[in-house]
Amino acid sequence: MPVVDLAVTPKRELNAALHALPANTNETQWLVANPEGAHALAAGVNAPITVEIDGHAGYYCAGMNQQATVVINGNAGVGVAENMMSGKVHVKGDASQAAGATAHGGLLVIDGNASARCGISMKGIDIVVKGSIGPMSAFMAQAGNLVVLGDAGEALGDSLYEARLFVRGTVKSLGADCTEKELRPEHIAILERLLADAGVEGISAAEFRRYGSARGLYNFHVDNASAY
Repeated sequence: MPVVDLAVTPKRELNAALHALPANTNETQWLVANPEGAHALAAGVNAPITVEIDGHAGYYCAGMNQQATVVINGNAGVGVAENMMSGKVHVKGDASQAAGATAHGGLLVIDGNASARCGISMKGIDIVVKGSIGPMSAFMAQAGNLVVLGDAGEALGDSLYEARLFVRGTVKSLGADCTEKELRPEHIAILERLLADAGVEGISAAEFRRYGSARGLYNFHVDNASAY
């Protein structure tokens, strides 16, 4: 297992080594020591490897991730897994703002809480937050699933498109054009899969409520002008 100690190795060397890995690499397990909140750790990785960051990460950790599994043994700063395409990112602490922003695919698991704008403009990613999320989460979310075991802050799902939002706790308020919807069997199946993938046990999918787009803002209508 390659071990990269950021106390002695520049971050650029770490990311360059990860970017240079071939698709058939046998160096599949990486450990990053002493991250000390450095920004853009393991960003842009495109290989079927596991990168374990032993501590807190700064901004945009695992951004643009493809194929890789990135585990953060601490908290993550703004934009963790931003624009992720595939793979898995697991934050074992809390996440700051814009977790999973604009991401197209993959799975983001946050064991703690996520701050404001979690899942903003998400485009296909699955996000499971075991704690609570802050205000304006899933703003303009286009596709994918956001699962929250705790509570959601103000303006959840504002200007939502086709993403599905599942919240087990209370929602402080819904954003423009976001509404509660029926939790049907196909949604139960999605929830059960995501909870299992995130390692959540002992919680029934039936405990969640589903929220989605009321589709009133899909096309401009003068009667809805105040909501834009």
